[in-house]
Amino acid sequence: MNADARRRSSSSHAGVYNAGVTENPDTDILIVSEPISAERLREIAGERFGDMVKAVVDTKLRLLALGGGLHSDEEAALLELGSTQADLWGINIYPDQQRSEWIEFDSLINVRPRLGNRSRGVEDAGTRQLILEIVDSLIQ
Repeated sequence: MNADARRRSSSSHAGVYNAGVTENPDTDILIVSEPISAERLREIAGERFGDMVKAVVDTKLRLLALGGGLHSDEEAALLELGSTQADLWGINIYPDQQRSEWIEFDSLINVRPRLGNRSRGVEDAGTRQLILEIVDSLIQ
């Protein structure tokens, strides 16, 4: 996250868990740029959907937005921090599944025909791999 985005996030978000995690109390969305625990992810799942957390990954800035009711809520939070729409991908994370199976590439925000992604999934294998790497680096 660049310095301008950090300033904006620190001025508009509260509940900092560490320097790389900010939470907006109005929306329950966490913006993660440094690792959080898998246990914290389970807590977020329990607060909203039980066994799943909606997430949006910024593949350029390597950020993860968690905890929104809709992927579009998390997308909006990242756009507010300076992310670019083309770099944002929606996923669902199932914290109690094995790491090899815990991510579901399914979100309406992924439908981008003009960018070559015509489904709710993430069609490009390289982008899927990058998303997996980012999530694995930010949730430990």
